[in-house]
Amino acid sequence: MDFAFDEKTLELTAKVREFLDERVIPSEPVLEEQLASDPDNWGTQPIVRELQAEARERGLWNLFLPGDPAETGAAGLTNLQYAAVAELTGWSPRLAPAAMNCAAPDTGNMEVLNDFGTPEQKERWLQPLLRSEIRSAFCMTEPDVASSDATNIGTLIRRDGDDYVITGRKWWSTGAMNPEAELLIVMGKTDPEADRHRQQSMIIVPRDTPGVEVVRPLTVFGYNDRDHGGHAEVSFDEVRVPASNLIGAEGDGFAIAQARLGPGRIHHCMRALGMGERALALAIERANSRHAFGKSLSEQGVIREWIAEARIQLDALRLLVFKTAWLMDTVGNRAAMTEIQSIKIAVPRAVGDILDRAIQVFGAAGVSDDTPLAGLYAGVRTLRIADGPDEVHLNSLGRAQLRK
Repeated sequence: MDFAFDEKTLELTAKVREFLDERVIPSEPVLEEQLASDPDNWGTQPIVRELQAEARERGLWNLFLPGDPAETGAAGLTNLQYAAVAELTGWSPRLAPAAMNCAAPDTGNMEVLNDFGTPEQKERWLQPLLRSEIRSAFCMTEPDVASSDATNIGTLIRRDGDDYVITGRKWWSTGAMNPEAELLIVMGKTDPEADRHRQQSMIIVPRDTPGVEVVRPLTVFGYNDRDHGGHAEVSFDEVRVPASNLIGAEGDGFAIAQARLGPGRIHHCMRALGMGERALALAIERANSRHAFGKSLSEQGVIREWIAEARIQLDALRLLVFKTAWLMDTVGNRAAMTEIQSIKIAVPRAVGDILDRAIQVFGAAGVSDDTPLAGLYAGVRTLRIADGPDEVHLNSLGRAQLRK
């Protein structure tokens, strides 16, 4: 295994670091001001559009999507190449991914359309998403069932002539509050009597279809994530769409979901490492500049231990993330499942601990919005639930090990 960065990765990471330092991180207060000045506007803020234009000029656009750049219009990076880039965007998770058109849920939805969509679906939906002319939402989780088991979902997708009719209720539909989210990718059951992993299908639902109701926004520890279009509860009441909106074939939904969530999980872990690095940098700066009981915090033994532990955790987990990305590139996602599950469990836990200690170094300031730490903590804590809770992955990983 060789994780040394190639020339392309070195060039891109240098450009991303420069973009972050010069434009993105200094623009974070501007984003907050724009969000605060228009609290009822869930659309994309002007500063995001400004940075997107600059990111395109710098060649930092759609870096997440693998494949032939001539076909996709994306950078065509491998998972290993993208790992280093995605980590850097984690330094500013609310702004950097959106600025570079690498933000969830659009990334996962673009991958689904790219891998499973028809030529017509790609032309109608994928191309505008790649250009960030529209946004999207992903609707899988439901309030009435334990969605950690995706076979539980109850939303029905019923065939009726040349149409499908969708009825159900979803929540934590990322991006659905954004009025620019013109399409919703909805997972539901087309055949409740089929094998439990062949009951589900995915279908494209245009936002303005009669019967679609965005019920309410959902917050994470009080943070509404409005800059990315928020999370929403969405109701589907006899929503009728053409049968051509089905993604893949009937019964493919569960397999498509697993294909979508694999890259999503590793992307989250990549960005989480960047969140941990920023937290560590802030903690070091605070420890060196703050004095208590006659000496700087950096002279306190417990602070030094926290800093050392953070360094060890981040460096060790980065290697595991790189190994996972390398395996996905060389032997495929299925063969890399042990490593994907491992980082999905380990990285959010470790980065959560690092953020918790950084907050402690800052004291009361750490739990306020005067620093980014509280927001970063809220974000990384959700990763222990999003895309499958820790317990599900631990159970699956343990079962796989016991079979060996």
